[in-house]
Parts: sequence; C-alpha cells; structure tokens
Amino acid sequence: MAAMQLTLTTCHAALLARDARFDGRFYVGVSSTGIYCRPVCPARTPLLKNCDFFAHAAAAERAGFRPCLRCRPELAPGTSSVDACDQIAAQAATLIDAGALDSGSLDALAARLGVSSRHLRRVVAEAYGASPVELALTRRLHSAKALLTDTALPVAVIAQAAGFGSQRRLNAAFIERYGLAPGALRKRAAPDNVATVDEHFLLKLAYRPPLAWPQLLAFLSGRGAVGVEAAVAGSYCRTVSIAGHKGWIAASPDLARAQMRVQVSASLLPVLPQLQKRLRQTLDLDAHPQAVAAHLGSDSRLAPIVAAIPGLRVPGAFDGFELGLRAVLGQQVTVKAATTIFGRFASAFGEAISTPYAALTHLSPTAARVAAASQAQVIALGLTGRRAETVLALARACAEGRIALEAGSDIAATTAGLQALPGIGPWTSQYIAMRALRDPDALPTGDLALLKAVGTSNHKILANESESWRPWRAYAALYLWNAAAAGG
Repeated sequence: MAAMQLTLTTCHAALLARDARFDGRFYVGVSSTGIYCRPVCPARTPLLKNCDFFAHAAAAERAGFRPCLRCRPELAPGTSSVDACDQIAAQAATLIDAGALDSGSLDALAARLGVSSRHLRRVVAEAYGASPVELALTRRLHSAKALLTDTALPVAVIAQAAGFGSQRRLNAAFIERYGLAPGALRKRAAPDNVATVDEHFLLKLAYRPPLAWPQLLAFLSGRGAVGVEAAVAGSYCRTVSIAGHKGWIAASPDLARAQMRVQVSASLLPVLPQLQKRLRQTLDLDAHPQAVAAHLGSDSRLAPIVAAIPGLRVPGAFDGFELGLRAVLGQQVTVKAATTIFGRFASAFGEAISTPYAALTHLSPTAARVAAASQAQVIALGLTGRRAETVLALARACAEGRIALEAGSDIAATTAGLQALPGIGPWTSQYIAMRALRDPDALPTGDLALLKAVGTSNHKILANESESWRPWRAYAALYLWNAAAAGG
C-alpha cells in the first residue's frame, strides 16, 4: 500500500464521515479557529474553505495551529512503516517517537541510519511536512499535554518525563506553540478525567478500530515468559526495564473510546516516551485494520478468516532480545515447551521485582546477562548444545550492538545479520522481523502451519502465492495461524 495522498477531496470526505480509518493519518487545521483536529473530532465539521490538511501533527503546529482540546491530537494513533513514502523517513520517525532526539543529536541519528543529516532533514520534511527536530518537539508537547490532562503529576515532573529537561523549557514551548502555560491547560481538564497518581498513573493510547483483543491477548500471554508477562483479568500485564528504570504495566482496551488504558508504575515516568512507543508496537496500535482487511479480504482463501476476526493485530515485541530469545527457544518445540523454558531463563537471568500482580515476579533477562553465561549454564535450563550455542551467539550480538532488534532498524541488514549466526535460519529471522522489527510484510515461508494452510509443502509455492498479500503478509500469517489454532 502506498503512502496516503493528501487530497482535499479525500481528506474532507473522511472528515465529514468522521472516518476512524484516517485517525492519525492526517490532521485538519481550521483557519477560522486556529485549532487543528483529528478527523474523528466530534466538533462541528468546518467548511472546506477553512481547512488545511497535514500529514503529521508537527506540520500543523509548524503552520501555527494549536491542538484541539476535544479530540486531543496527542491521543491519536501513530503512523506505520507503510505510511511514509521513504523508508529512511519512516525509520527516523519511529526512532524519534521513541526519544532518539531527547538524549542524542540529529547527526547521531543520521549516522545510525547511514545518511547525512541534510538528507535526513530533507526526506523527513517531504514525508511529514516538518523537520526531525519539529517531530521531536511535537512528540514532547503531546506527551506533556496528555500527562497534564490525565494525571495529577507536578508540572516539574511532567517536564522531565516528556523529555524537556526542565519546567522552564516546557513552559516556554507551551507558550510559543499553544499560547498558554501548562498550568492553564490543567485547569481546563475535567476533574473526573484527572487520575490520582501515587504508585502508578493512567496512560491512554488510541488505536484505529476494530481491535481483536482476545486474540491479541491470547497470543502475547501464550507465548510469554512465566514471571515476566501474563494475562490477568482480561489485561495484558508485564514487567518493564528501560534504561535502568524498572516497573510494570497493565493494559486493557476501552472499546467504546478506541483507547488502550494502561496502568503504569510511577517508576517508569523517566522513560515515558520509550515506554509509549514500545507499548504501541507490542499491541500494534498503529495498525490500519480496515485497510488490511480490504486488501487481504480480496483473497478467496483469506476472505472468510478475515471476516471472522475483525481487527486482528500482529503482536510486537516489548523487548527485541526477549523476542529473539523466545523465537530461538521456539525452534522445533511446542509453544508450551518454549514458554516453560523461557520461564527458566527469566528465573535464572532475570532480576526479581515486586509488583501488584502475583504472576509478575521477574524482569526479562537482558542480552548482557545471558551473554555472560557459560554454555553449560544454558544447557542446564533444558536446551541442546546446538541451541545453547545459538542463544549465546544471539545474546552476544545484541549485547555488543552488532544487531539491534528494534523497530527502525534496517530490516534487510538485520535479518541478514541474524542468519549469519549459528542456528538461525529464514523462519526465525522472518518471525523476528515480523514482531521485533515491525515489518508488516515479513513472512516465515517455511512455517509448517502456513504451508499446510495453502496446501503445499514447498516454501517457494507459498512465497509465490503470498505475493498478492503484500505489503500485509505478516497479517496474513496471523490470520492463518489463528484459523489453524481454531481448527479452521
């Protein structure tokens, strides 16, 4: 699917219909009010002559528009890799959303992507209508605005959590962009919308409906690690460690508002941008389910499955090494056996942590801790010698920075690097690309369930038949796996 072309006709029609498919894919600036909105805003639809359309919220703010207090653009779903016409721009936007420019420079980001900073500025501006620095500033402002509206955190704490570094800089950015001080915004928030913050706070993350939550929750919890993640009373719960900050989250959907409501331990506030991005990726909240369904539903084999499970997502990875380790452990064994062995890794190499949930007892093992283990220690957890060798090779590659299993990484180079490690082949590398690298077109063509679903044992035939599924082959795989699990 090509990047969406922002035409007056398309955008205004979506605005008139309050079409949720376009939420987060464009924003409308209203010249008569100076406000910019999401296409799903409940306010009266403005006249076309008063509308300006933007590909990114940062572009609307660059043009001088302020965010709407009713539809709250900071809650909108984000963009996915298929939304940008340039791969470098998409990678940069993903990394910026995760806080790459909060602690690093534009030159460092450009070097990571293998381009000059001048080229990076150009491709980002072409794709999103704003510079990389403006994308980062808008992301910080949106994080702060959400916390000001939804929590009782002190403004100074919010300034640090959103990446401003100081309350003075937050105040200056708010006054320059929004024409009011942060405290004034908080006074406008409805009292029943402000969560009390002590040991945890509430985070809201929007998505484009529909959402097949039972299937997503079952996939994540069924393939997780004992002690690290679990399904608790319909919520996805897990322990979290980001840049030395440790805590927990519990996420469940508010289907009526198309939002995830996430309880977050206060200890994770210093890494809020990274946490938000990881949550969005893990739960695939930036997906375009109706676009996926329209495309895959045209395939006679997939059509009944797609119709039966509206809003199916491709579960991501909260931690890339965790997912890579889980994928290696899952080679040639059952899902249940791999989950059991992963639980042993969590107990052996994961740090113990106290949480409100009895099922959450350990942080996920880090690449550095596993890399420091001996082969005998790994074998003792239930692995063969060859599988232990693969685990250690993967851990060392991740710990040394030779492989980065995260969204925004170069997919081709990373999958090639994975397959260069002993014991990792196309199935494992494609599975990791699908979930950790967030490639919507990844497809493990050697997967037995997928081969059976298309009635062949030849992975080349599956590869040929899947051409019509592009660029959503990862979603096709999830639909076929769900059908196989249900006996369809």
